[in-house]
Amino acid sequence: MADPVLPDDGVSLYEGLMTTRALRRFTDETVDDATVTAILRAAQQGPSGGNIQPWQFVVVTDATARHAVGELYRRCYERYEAAMLPTVPPFRDERDESAWKRTLGASRHLAAHLGEAPVLVVVCMADIDLTLHDDRGPLDIGTTYASAYPAVQNLMLAARSFGLGSVLTTVVRIEQASLRDQLGIPASQQIIALVPIGHPTGRFGVAPRRPASAVTHWNRWGERRRD
Repeated sequence: MADPVLPDDGVSLYEGLMTTRALRRFTDETVDDATVTAILRAAQQGPSGGNIQPWQFVVVTDATARHAVGELYRRCYERYEAAMLPTVPPFRDERDESAWKRTLGASRHLAAHLGEAPVLVVVCMADIDLTLHDDRGPLDIGTTYASAYPAVQNLMLAARSFGLGSVLTTVVRIEQASLRDQLGIPASQQIIALVPIGHPTGRFGVAPRRPASAVTHWNRWGERRRD
């Protein structure tokens, strides 16, 4: 299988990092297997603690299977939204409210159309606990998820390099046992992400975020610097 050709858009690595935002609407254009394989090779380069590489990828391109996953996702999302909406705090201003409503609308669209995305990547992780112990007790070095999500980020950045949009979703975990049954995934695997990939109808761009200076402390907590 020949390597696919990257689009000649001159996007640097830094620009790709800055503009890989969540894209939830896709055209019906297909994504060829060679491109998917190239994206997965980049995902496989994600770092992990001790190089344990705990992830597995289930790539769903069959139309019937995609729509079945999409229906399950829709059910999960409807349960999630019903529980989430009452918890939304008051908005600071109209701008914040407008941005929130746009995200909600995009999320609802994804829930209604996820099965139409040409590629669904279900990311699994071995359900293991790597906590070590010594004579003073457990050695907490963090969750195993920290060794899996970098691969998911690599997946999405690689998709961006081919002009493809994606979004990291986890709501399907609400009924992950059903998704395991649908796709033959062993019970020993946690489903940690579902990433739809396709040609976006929207544009890549810098997502609204707080400035780095608002969340950065230099040398000691509370020591700030301006941008």
